[in-house]
Amino acid sequence: RSVLQFALGVMALAVLAGCAGGPMGDSLERSLEADSQLEENPPFDQVDQLDQASTATTTAGSAENDKAAAIAGEAILAYPSNGAIAPSTAGASNTGNATPSDASVSITDLDQAPEELRSYLEDLLALNLLETADEVDEADNAGAFNPNQSVTRREFARWLAAVNNRFYQDDPGQKVRLGVASDRPAFQDVGPEDPDFPYIHGLAEAGIIPSALAGNATAVNFRPDAPLTRETLVSWKVPLDIRQPLPNATIEAIQEAWGFQDAGEIDPAALRPVLADFGNGDFANIRRMFGFTTLLQPKEAVTRAEAAAALWRFGTPTEGISAQDIGRSENGSGDE
Repeated sequence: RSVLQFALGVMALAVLAGCAGGPMGDSLERSLEADSQLEENPPFDQVDQLDQASTATTTAGSAENDKAAAIAGEAILAYPSNGAIAPSTAGASNTGNATPSDASVSITDLDQAPEELRSYLEDLLALNLLETADEVDEADNAGAFNPNQSVTRREFARWLAAVNNRFYQDDPGQKVRLGVASDRPAFQDVGPEDPDFPYIHGLAEAGIIPSALAGNATAVNFRPDAPLTRETLVSWKVPLDIRQPLPNATIEAIQEAWGFQDAGEIDPAALRPVLADFGNGDFANIRRMFGFTTLLQPKEAVTRAEAAAALWRFGTPTEGISAQDIGRSENGSGDE
C-alpha cells in the first residue's frame, strides 16, 4: 500500500511539472494556496485562543502598571512635596515613654532628643507643624530635626505663629493675623522679601514681639538668625497662654515664686512673663522645657526640642489646648 501511495505521489508531481506555465498548472497552484479569508477570519476555535492570549498579555501589563503606580503613590505619601513630615493617624502620648507616631518614624535623630521631650516633638510632628532643620543637606540627611541644636529667633517666631493659628483655626479671635507684603516693616532687618516676614511682622503687630510699634524705640532690629534665649521664649509665649495683661513683677517676687538663684540676671522686660508663667502651675512652659530647676539661665540658648516642648500647649491651668488634643480631634478619637 505504501508503494502505491509513493507511485501516485510521483505521478502527481510529474503532472504538475508538465502543466507548469499552462492554464491547468495555474489552476492547480491556486487551489493549493492558503485561503486569504481564513487568514483574515480564522475559525472560531482559533479566535478564542487568540483572544485568551491577548487578554492574558493585557492583564499582565495592567498588573505591572498598577504595581508601579502603587509604589509611586507610597513614595509621594512618605515624602510630601513641601519637605515636611506627613501627618499621622496615630495619636501620641504625652508621656516620656510614648511610642513614636508614624509621622515621626522618618525623623532620623529623634532618639537624640532628651527622653522627657520626645513625646512633645512626636505630637507636633504628627500635625506637620515643625519642619526639619533648614541647614540640613536633604540629600544626605533627609529627616534630621537636630533636636539639640539651638533654635533661631526666626524659626521660633514662625513656629509660634503657625502653631497658635493651627490650634485656634476655628476661633479667629485667638489667631495671630500674619503680615502682608504691603505692611510697613516693624524691623529694619526683616523686610517683606524675607520668607518669615508674615510671622515676625504679625507677632510684632500683635504686640507679642517688642518693637517700635509697641513703643520700644530701641527695638529697630529683630536679629532673625540669632539664637533664641530662654527669657525671650517665655516673653513671647506666655502672652499667648494667659491672653490678659501680665502681672507686675520684681526680682524678689521671682525668687520667692520660682526659687531661681539667678533671678537677678533676668532682663527687666522678661520679669513679668516669667512670673506669669509660674501661675500656670504644672502647665508652665519653664517646667515643661526644663523640669525642676533652681537656675533659669535666662541668657542660655533654647534648643529645638525645648522650643517644641513650649509650643506643645497653649493656655492656662483651667483652659488650654495641646497638640495631643488637636491630634485626637482630627483623628476622631474625641476628648479624654
